[in-house]
Amino acid sequence: MSINIVVKLTVEGLHHWPDCPIEEVSYLKNLHRHLFYITCKKEVSHADRDIEIIQLKHKIKEFLNRIWGHEVYKCHFFGRMSCEEIAMELITNFGLNYCEVLEDNENGAEVIAVIK
Repeated sequence: MSINIVVKLTVEGLHHWPDCPIEEVSYLKNLHRHLFYITCKKEVSHADRDIEIIQLKHKIKEFLNRIWGHEVYKCHFFGRMSCEEIAMELITNFGLNYCEVLEDNENGAEVIAVIK
């Protein structure tokens, strides 16, 4: 049996894809705003919370604010980062086994860590 704790949060953020080669969505080259819906899953070893869920959520929020919080824009500035890259950063920094990042709860990416 495998047990995961799940943390979900939403953050306001800006990003862009300056090298977008696709004419149909070339507007993505410009800085634009989304609500990023983030779902994080972390495996635990038992059902008695070896990691407190709320505490993990607080740590993830603090990390996002520290790394990408922007004083002027008053939201997160992800720059050139894609949903995939944001998810990979969270997996790496929190030892997650899964992370999904959606733009406006609509489109995005899920990244699954490969445990060796």
